[in-house]
Amino acid sequence: MRFDVPTTMQAMVLTGHGGLDRLVLHDDWPVPQPGTNEVLIRVAACGLNNTDVNTRSGWYSKTVTDATTGGAYSRVDKKDPSWGGAPITFPRIQGADVCGTVVACGDGADDTLPGKRVITDNWLRDWNEPMNRERTGYFGSERDGGLAEYTTIDYRNVGAIDCELTDAELATFSCSYSTAEGMLSRANVGDADTVLVTGASGGVGSALVQLAKRRGARVVALASKAKHDSLATLGADALLPREPDNLKQALRDSIDAESVSVIADIVGGPAFPGLVDALARGGRYTCSGAIAGPMVELDLRTLYLRDLTFSGSTVVAPEIFRDLVGYIERGEIRPLLAATWPLAKLHEAQQAFIDKQHVGNIVVTMDGAH
Repeated sequence: MRFDVPTTMQAMVLTGHGGLDRLVLHDDWPVPQPGTNEVLIRVAACGLNNTDVNTRSGWYSKTVTDATTGGAYSRVDKKDPSWGGAPITFPRIQGADVCGTVVACGDGADDTLPGKRVITDNWLRDWNEPMNRERTGYFGSERDGGLAEYTTIDYRNVGAIDCELTDAELATFSCSYSTAEGMLSRANVGDADTVLVTGASGGVGSALVQLAKRRGARVVALASKAKHDSLATLGADALLPREPDNLKQALRDSIDAESVSVIADIVGGPAFPGLVDALARGGRYTCSGAIAGPMVELDLRTLYLRDLTFSGSTVVAPEIFRDLVGYIERGEIRPLLAATWPLAKLHEAQQAFIDKQHVGNIVVTMDGAH
């Protein structure tokens, strides 16, 4: 199967760390060529995520201690501005959550993929040592991603998918749901657990609610009250305000218990001590974000006297993406598409993402770009 591929494309190009003005739209950017083991994807849609915002702003740098505002910071250390604690090169095309069609293969790639609709696994790996975390990269960070009409990636980083969901709906899954599933796997969540999810209305948070329920756990979701109706459709057993005045009392009132066995946290910030205090003895805390602030207070006596286990979760095992494709095809999880924007209006789309008034995921489409 052969496809006509142009030589230039529309692409949103990040020119450096800073504000939204560092994202510049180009109408004549060169279409990339697939290298060895790579495929060329005609992008239909690309979801937005916190990693792209944090990389653009330089929030990952240890010189930044503020919440994730999405704006430019006064000082960003050039040595550690990315998720991996190392510099990235510019110009860079961001975007990890691609849904599109494979239109060409490089040498060594799976030649049955052209013509198939696929989604992308955002973790770039040394496929000789796929779980060597020192040899991982992130799609749209260590290499160009999907905020463009075309992109390339290793064929082992794509999953052909057969379902009736739209391209935009499929673009909500990859980053948020693989992050959430990685957190739940790291915390070994099962059907005997009660899981407290912070930031439950966002992409990762809403994925955590669904995936924890899929594992049979009881789920308590924290989100602003205006978003509770939308979250109720995902199956949360209890919905609480984003920052309850008294978390233990709120838990007693909603689930007749003042503690939970697992906290899946993507918020951090000032609420952190109260969250940890709500963990039962032997409980597990898993974290993959700190949108309310990375600097928190921890009483180490609480950690060790109550036999708690803390885990960070970033790089996930390869099978998590493969499992995710299966969950989607079997209808075990569903997308929560908040809004779509054309690529040319990425500035507005990312600002809406930063403002956090939505429930679920915001997606950029290539409508009108091809």
